[in-house]
Amino acid sequence: MKQSSRRGFLVGGAVAGSAGVLLGGAKVFEAEAAARQAPGHGGGHTGHGGGGIDGPTFRLGATVDHEANGFNPTEILRDFDYGTVSRLPDGRTLREWHIYSSDEDVEVAPGVTFPAWTFDSRIPGPTLRCTEGDQLKVTFTNGSDHPHTMHFHGIHPAEMDGVPGVGRGVIQPGESFTYEFDATPFGLHLYHCHVSPLAEHIARGMYGTFIVDPPQPRPAADEMVMVMHGFNTTFDGEGNQLYAVNGIPFHYMHEPVRVKRGELVRIYLVNVLEYDPINSFHVHGNFFEYFPTGTRLTPTEFTDTVVQAQGQRGICEMRFPHTGKFMFHAHKTEFADLGWMGFFEVTE
Repeated sequence: MKQSSRRGFLVGGAVAGSAGVLLGGAKVFEAEAAARQAPGHGGGHTGHGGGGIDGPTFRLGATVDHEANGFNPTEILRDFDYGTVSRLPDGRTLREWHIYSSDEDVEVAPGVTFPAWTFDSRIPGPTLRCTEGDQLKVTFTNGSDHPHTMHFHGIHPAEMDGVPGVGRGVIQPGESFTYEFDATPFGLHLYHCHVSPLAEHIARGMYGTFIVDPPQPRPAADEMVMVMHGFNTTFDGEGNQLYAVNGIPFHYMHEPVRVKRGELVRIYLVNVLEYDPINSFHVHGNFFEYFPTGTRLTPTEFTDTVVQAQGQRGICEMRFPHTGKFMFHAHKTEFADLGWMGFFEVTE
């Protein structure tokens, strides 16, 4: 029995089995009895109330095995990959990366494994960072069982666009190709696979952040990357059952993002959510300056909430005047209930 909606997935648990047990700890629309009786649910309680709980739940503080996954969202937050750096004869900087794709079983929630397609065995892929005017060489090796590409947002020659039928086109399993282009324009960009079915290749995890710094650096700040995305665990292409930032739902509830009071915080916010038209970012107890796409050095608004369509991105800058724990999350409550929420922990 296939549930086409994410509500049906949560309430019935018919497709995901143990996921129905797990998600009850997050929030399950007051439907414990229905979940217990659903086909394939295994008779476990959802954990939404105070009764017996047969499986791990978020409410009890259960977490995924980051070591087995091979990545931790806390580390991804501030992990910037500047590549291997050398100097060209004309004095410009050359940056080189070697990126590989692979198929990985990722525990996206306690007891729930997702068959992901990844860059460098992580979701999201590595955050590639450079300065405007640098020459870039990205050697992509396809270690997956599926054909893939790397498509970079930005300005570059057509043959470096990483789309089927143009230049080298699709990179087949076992093959490699080097994308070469200059870093322009400065701003916050992204990269992703561009092979059909495009929605599935993105939804499976094939995306990452691509930052091009301006020639004159931005003011010093505590910088971090937040990639907003989801998991369509039913593979029906109709919405998602889990939502996350940097790979794992609810991670920053378990491990809050630690920042200092009064220190400038800069968030590189990217939305690659598939199967839903928009996403959003809202911070409690504070406002931020927002720089859409990061291609201008003057903010366009001072707000506590921003909305992004897929592929949109922007830079958020703020200082926390008060210590304490401040929630951040999607201001689409369903997304928040299903994993897209966390805390900033502000200390002296």
